[in-house]
Amino acid sequence: MNLRSGRLKGKMTADAASFTSSIEFDRRIFNADIKCNIAHTTMLKEQRIIEAADADKIIKTLNELESEGISVLKLDLSVEDIHMALENYVTERIGEVAGFMHTGKSRNDQVATDLRLILKEEIEEIEDDILNFIENIIEMASQHTETIMVGYTHLQHAQPTTFAHHLLAYANEIRRDFERIADAKKRVDMCPLGAAAMTGTGFPIDRDRTAQLLGFSRVMENSMDAVSSRDFMAETVFALAMLSSNLSKISEEMIIWSTYEFRLIEISDKYSSTSSIMPQKKNPDVAEISRSKTAVLYGELMTILSILKALPHSYNRDLQEVTPHLWNAIDTAHSMLNIMNDMLSSVSFNAERGIELAMANFSTATELADLMVRENNLPFRIAHQIVGRTVSEAISNGIRPEDIDSKFLDKIARDINGTPLNISEELVENALNPYEIIKARDVKGGPSPKAVTESILSLKEFVKASRSN
Repeated sequence: MNLRSGRLKGKMTADAASFTSSIEFDRRIFNADIKCNIAHTTMLKEQRIIEAADADKIIKTLNELESEGISVLKLDLSVEDIHMALENYVTERIGEVAGFMHTGKSRNDQVATDLRLILKEEIEEIEDDILNFIENIIEMASQHTETIMVGYTHLQHAQPTTFAHHLLAYANEIRRDFERIADAKKRVDMCPLGAAAMTGTGFPIDRDRTAQLLGFSRVMENSMDAVSSRDFMAETVFALAMLSSNLSKISEEMIIWSTYEFRLIEISDKYSSTSSIMPQKKNPDVAEISRSKTAVLYGELMTILSILKALPHSYNRDLQEVTPHLWNAIDTAHSMLNIMNDMLSSVSFNAERGIELAMANFSTATELADLMVRENNLPFRIAHQIVGRTVSEAISNGIRPEDIDSKFLDKIARDINGTPLNISEELVENALNPYEIIKARDVKGGPSPKAVTESILSLKEFVKASRSN
């Protein structure tokens, strides 16, 4: 079938046909295009817009095509897109009656419907994989509720925490990614079919019926918006870019923690490589490649936004160029999510190194200041000053954190505040003990085993509720 023959003289040049064809990246919407045509033809039959016998022939042929697969279509560059390839196939099988399936429908609303159908399926797969990732993190965290490590701010020792507490930071970030993409799906789950080219059609179609047949939750209410909007793509890719950003942060920590200097974790050999010249090397290649893939997601988002910028309503062929960037973003995010899930699950934590780092470099100092507030009713800023001086003098004199005692604190307190603290040695010792500090951090969201267990239960409830929706 040659759409040019009625209005235009002659064929496009081969270069022009190749330049404008979307056939290569249309392969992804093959099944959706069949579903779209079946739903539309079914509705035309029910509305008595076309003869029932003609509709039945069309639907039968479309079902046969779905069984045979895309390989039976002629997908050379002389065919503009998958829609024409599909219509050509049906025409070859049943003749010109095939043209009735295009009644009251345009390629504009058809491609918009196909894209939403496939994207909704892709999002649901990613949602399921995100929930799997959260479940794996929960399982890891459950095994490390008392595994001590030091937490960092500015990549400097900050306060003692547990590996479970740190893992649950990942889980809660990824949970928000799930919520973002689930929310974006609401804007994907809208049916443009029936908008035709841009102003709908004079045929008495039933748009609610086709939306129902295709499984959409609602119909798009403006026909111009229906054919021209691609904001649902940009929103989805943003959610995926944010997901990739959070995955990249995890990758970064895996890379740093696996260094000899940190020695906190060991990544499985399955997700590592060695050097071609330095045989002692174990390189965290999967984490590094995953970290770099974030740039791909950012790039695809900016490309999509740049294409959409300042396009006039309603349909423009520029919109065709958004699609390959959407699919690349989907595929990149999906592969990144799954490999990161597998790699993180393979990690073993060095508990001895964790406690060693938690005991070093005065990560317990905040608890010492809190102790002064509780026991001596000091303003926190005064306590902060006393502890700050304590740390400074201890470092200057080569005194380890665990060797600080009440006499040492009293000397500093007299210099700063004029009076000793007279805190018992037992309280000072507990304030410098990472285990005791973590047990005291019992507030919701804190690192104590009790608080962490509550967080795990909350995440389990979230996963269960999300899977049942």
